[in-house]
Amino acid sequence: MRNIKLTIEYDGSSFGGWQKQPNKLNIQGEIESAIKLITKEDVELNASREN
Repeated sequence: MRNIKLTIEYDGSSFGGWQKQPNKLNIQGEIESAIKLITKEDVELNASREN
């Protein structure tokens, strides 16, 4: 297992929030799906807020 830091900026107005939620479009789920397409690995994002 490895850890990779991503710095992400997004317009969330079309999403139902950051965290994965059933039946709602969300940032976390979309990014995890995109990473899986590229790496063929299941990933789980953990968020923290930087100021």
